[in-house]
Amino acid sequence: MKYRQLTKEQFESLHQEFAQFLATQSIDVKEWNQIKKEKPNVAEEEMNIFSDVVWDDVLTKTNYIEHFSKTTANLFKCDKDEIHRIAIKVNWDINLLEQNGFEWLMKNPMDNSVEIFKGSKKYNKERNSEIFDLIEKGSVISKGEIFDYFNNLIS
Repeated sequence: MKYRQLTKEQFESLHQEFAQFLATQSIDVKEWNQIKKEKPNVAEEEMNIFSDVVWDDVLTKTNYIEHFSKTTANLFKCDKDEIHRIAIKVNWDINLLEQNGFEWLMKNPMDNSVEIFKGSKKYNKERNSEIFDLIEKGSVISKGEIFDYFNNLIS
């Protein structure tokens, strides 16, 4: 398996797509229920394959991810061949995970207590695998507005 199996909730929300995936392999509902009961390892493998297909599709379409902690923000732009990072650190008692802390940062990005670093690197592994690793470590897919805001400020 390339990534990880989708959660039960993710499978439920992709029920129709999973049914279509099984149908492409000529597996109908009756046969799927039989496979789950009699060959759970085969059912597990089908779920793993589907999970990888979904993850690959999502990650290929991902252009921005971000990770916030209490005093730091890591903003990533995921290009085809390299990843760009803007790292922000706030050096005083503010919580970026709370609305008022985040709003303060957006209004005061050039405050003396804010450090901003920017860098780029080529992917060490395959692009989607690196993005997946960042998501597994707590990053979330974003539309890139915050990255673009800070990128424009420091460029």
